[in-house]
Amino acid sequence: MCLAIPAQITRIDGVRAQAVLRGNEIEADLSLIDDPKTGDWILVHAGFAIERIDESEARETLALFAEMGEGIGGPAGV
Repeated sequence: MCLAIPAQITRIDGVRAQAVLRGNEIEADLSLIDDPKTGDWILVHAGFAIERIDESEARETLALFAEMGEGIGGPAGV
């Protein structure tokens, strides 16, 4: 099973970005999406931004992941 997790871009340096993923800074390669901008929400899989999504979809997805985590004893929170 493959998962892509929503993250928000905080800084861009060429094709590399810093993004916030559930409160943690991560690095993502932006070479697969067109015209990324700081503040954009992206889906990150294996270190690559594979799609840009809107904020409401990102928050809904993060909430679903949090629910799943609660159901299997994992940490809660978005």
